[in-house]
Amino acid sequence: MTTVLEKNPETAGRADHERDRGTATASVFALAAFQARQLLLQIPVLVFGLLYLAYVGYGLFRRDEGMDAYPVLHDVDRSTQGGAELFAVALLVCAHRAALLDRRRGLEEQFGVLAMPPARRTLAHALSVVPCALGVALVVGLQFAWAALRPGAAGHGSVFELAVAPLAALLAGAVGVLLARVLPHPAAPLFLLLATGLVTSLLSDGSGTGGVDWLWPAVLENGGTPVPGELLGRPAGWHALYLLGFTVLAVCVAMWVAGSRARVLKAATAVALAAAVAGAAGQAPGDSAALQAARKAEADHPAKFQTCVERAGSRYCAYPDWTGWTVDWAGVVHRVRSEAGGDAATTRLTIRQRIEEITDLTTDATLPTSSAPGTVTVGTRWGGNRVPEFAVGVARVLVAGSEHASQEMCDARVVTTMWLALATDPTPAATFRHLRIDDSLKGSAAVLTPDGGSMSVSAHQTQVVRELLREPHDTVTARVKSHWQQLVSPHTTTADAARLLGVKVPKGPDDCPAG
Repeated sequence: MTTVLEKNPETAGRADHERDRGTATASVFALAAFQARQLLLQIPVLVFGLLYLAYVGYGLFRRDEGMDAYPVLHDVDRSTQGGAELFAVALLVCAHRAALLDRRRGLEEQFGVLAMPPARRTLAHALSVVPCALGVALVVGLQFAWAALRPGAAGHGSVFELAVAPLAALLAGAVGVLLARVLPHPAAPLFLLLATGLVTSLLSDGSGTGGVDWLWPAVLENGGTPVPGELLGRPAGWHALYLLGFTVLAVCVAMWVAGSRARVLKAATAVALAAAVAGAAGQAPGDSAALQAARKAEADHPAKFQTCVERAGSRYCAYPDWTGWTVDWAGVVHRVRSEAGGDAATTRLTIRQRIEEITDLTTDATLPTSSAPGTVTVGTRWGGNRVPEFAVGVARVLVAGSEHASQEMCDARVVTTMWLALATDPTPAATFRHLRIDDSLKGSAAVLTPDGGSMSVSAHQTQVVRELLREPHDTVTARVKSHWQQLVSPHTTTADAARLLGVKVPKGPDDCPAG
């Protein structure tokens, strides 16, 4: 007995459709992989990719010194966006060039007889940029991880800020492919870049706080004093949504121009348009009234928002992002106070981190001076010159009692302050030079302090400090402690300080008489 098996026409048709769809998808990915290899061999992509890697590599492998050893991660995340901009431009140009290959070589008719329609070839060209964007994401991740693993790192990064550089690379490729379909001319990318730059420069107010500034892929807002992460006010999430929506929208429009009218394409276009519009609207308003109020509150009343710890008889108060730096501050306080005499050797200090009221993230703000007795101001940067500046800040409070009282010092107290700050420094003479605004060791000058202000040091005081640094450390320290009450008196002149400390008295009339 023979059994005959007949195929159900409906089932067979569905199976054939699924097989054809799978074959079409595989062919799109195969073409995308081929185009990706070709894209990586394009001279602009290769050159600017190597320059991008060199730029990042230089930043990673240079010596971790100065303020670079103490990165603020919510500033580091957005600094990863700038290095990839030229590489993204190269991707735009080369993706546009690759998508025009059939037109440039007169192969449109030959490509037209292929099983893969133009819309799918367009999608493959757009997907060919994905490996480059993944490479950018890997580089960005390495940049951030390198900074985050440093012992002095502070703050927390944002995944949305870190996503900007790879999303910008994807967007550049998608726009390049769209231009190839809408404006198939070799100079189209140049015209687009020039027009975009011109419109942005005309409409932007330069503040980077909202509106047209955020329509550009990367808004860095670098150069300003670091602020607590919750006060940044950057619409990073909305901006990432805007870039992603704009990227998908560009690909969908390119496929539509290439002839596709599939329902899934229409749905993707609607979703992408909604995402791009929502992202653009969300990032447009700028700083809200609530954010401005929070910035003012944290600047005017820092104690309400800070965490304080006790270390060796002093109190260290910092915003949550910077609590890890209190150990370094305590080390400076310990070595400065070890050189002091009298009650100053055991005086209880309060180290208070301060920020100025924030208007934008590009301003290097000047911190307010505290009038509270025994309070030392410290900022949101550390390392490099910030360390000896803080030492000066600690020393002047030990000598004068408060930052406000130290502003009028022009006598032996200046010499005493500089000795306390420099005595235990590894390179005191070089540090003294770097602290002075004129970068010299002669004449009068202003010495930088952590509150962003300065302390005047006369020519005679400069000379006495230089002489002290040449003397044996222990000898000078013993003299400072034994004559402490005289050295911190506003009635003791610079010449008197020189005599008490056993160094050469400056010639000529006193250029900074005691009060």
